[in-house]
Amino acid sequence: MARAFLEERWLPKSVLCLRDYNLNKFTRDLIAGVTVGLVALPLAMAFSIASGLSPQAGIYCAIVTGFLISLLGGSKTQIGGPTGAFVVVVAGIVAAHGVDGLFMCTVMAGVLLLAMGLAGMGSAIKFIPRPIVVGFTNGIAILIASTQVKDFFGLQIEKVPGVFWLRLESFATHFKTLNYDATLLAVATVVILIVCRAVSNRVPGPIVALVLGTVAVFVFKLPIETIGSRFGGIPSGLPHLHIPRFHADLIHGLLGPAVTVAMLGAIESLMSAVVSDRMSNDHHNPNVELMAQGVANIASPMFGGLPATGAIARTATNIRSGAQSPIAGMIHAVTLLCVLLFASRLVSYVPMAVLAGILMIVSYNMGEWREIPQLLKLTKTDISVWLVTFALTVFADLTVAVEAGMILAALLFISRVAATTTVSQVTDDYIEDGRVHILQDKDIPYYVTIFRIHGPFLFGATDKISVVTENMHSLPPVVILRLRNMTALDATGLFAIEEVARALQATGRTLILCGAREQPAKLLHEAEVEELIGKNNICVNVQEAVRRAQDVFERLEANAVGAK
Repeated sequence: MARAFLEERWLPKSVLCLRDYNLNKFTRDLIAGVTVGLVALPLAMAFSIASGLSPQAGIYCAIVTGFLISLLGGSKTQIGGPTGAFVVVVAGIVAAHGVDGLFMCTVMAGVLLLAMGLAGMGSAIKFIPRPIVVGFTNGIAILIASTQVKDFFGLQIEKVPGVFWLRLESFATHFKTLNYDATLLAVATVVILIVCRAVSNRVPGPIVALVLGTVAVFVFKLPIETIGSRFGGIPSGLPHLHIPRFHADLIHGLLGPAVTVAMLGAIESLMSAVVSDRMSNDHHNPNVELMAQGVANIASPMFGGLPATGAIARTATNIRSGAQSPIAGMIHAVTLLCVLLFASRLVSYVPMAVLAGILMIVSYNMGEWREIPQLLKLTKTDISVWLVTFALTVFADLTVAVEAGMILAALLFISRVAATTTVSQVTDDYIEDGRVHILQDKDIPYYVTIFRIHGPFLFGATDKISVVTENMHSLPPVVILRLRNMTALDATGLFAIEEVARALQATGRTLILCGAREQPAKLLHEAEVEELIGKNNICVNVQEAVRRAQDVFERLEANAVGAK
């Protein structure tokens, strides 16, 4: 038993998945790996170019880190590689410290990630509140989109400024140099990606857009900048091992950026792993995942690569393509290596406008825009935290935004916990009012199960609600979530409750909330949770909730009889 526990705790998923691996699973992994490898090609190049480096740096990163993260990681179907989250911070590091500084910073971040995994800090990422995460992703998405305006419209700008508002000023000044062919091709790329997504999630939109755009430029001889015309193409052959030179004088200046890269890498990789879990019905090991991310980021600069993390879009593509194990992620890396060895000349014809169009869609998809209306319904504290994080990310510096976000998280947690402390006199009315909330004298029918939340349900504690859905198949038709002893609720806790409601609804079950105190009840109302679970499914006490459960069950039985 002890050995099995240690294996589950420290062995990577690639080893654990071999226990029941077979030819059928390998075939599905092969198809998924090749598909996601081809999808990763334009993304890897685009992220590298947007970061201020050559396109091959992104491919080298995707090959090395993609293989290592799948081989050593704690997620069954996660795909690792360069992502949009790093574009802005990498561009800033290169501008300030050069490529050698970037390689040093990536290695330092890798060491931090490895240490976090060894120290068991994989679960510590949950202590970052949802408004801060949304603020980061909103800001990063806007910054990425702004870096692609030049290539999207084919503007003639010698050097795009690194500061956001100066960048916008430069675009306005040079907009008269707009290239209509490049703009039309970029818009067509966006349309192709949207149509492919609408047709089926299995259609690899980036591949379709890349092939059609490249063929259009080649056949019609369009005067559009390509990988070849800007960078002279991509060198063919294996990535060369080169140990980065460490400059002692840069270490102090790179500490902040290294922490930023490590934190962004940890947040995005674990968020991606959670998405992977939901789509593949698995459960990742966060500490093993962080250790794999650390090793991958230490290795990437030795082959001229960028920082890497888990890539949500490529992970989703991997799962939709039928991936069964980490073998698919390793095949994705081998696919990219084969492109580098045998098709590098073809890659030189890829238009910059197509890559810009792909990145525009990527930046939109990563922006978490749908959560903004929900955030605006929450408390002024949650809204202000989101606004500060968003503004610092766009107008200041991502390192500053990460540091400020962590400070805000700590202050927010202290404030919310302090607000849960109350002192009041026990009166006869208090005792009488509490009778409808107690469970001891209630008859709980067989078609109902009750879960309770005890204490403040804030960021850092929200993962505990997974107990509701971890054995979904065994739950009865009605689930009551008793909130009588939940003393406080924040945006992250609210998001977790909504996720549980959606998961239960997807299986035909009904969630009923009951007994919420003043602050949680007010937040639930302001966030319009009743629109998700139904107004009648929010009850003032457990006694009313059980009566409501009876109505729900009787309706379900009536529908079942009618269907027969």
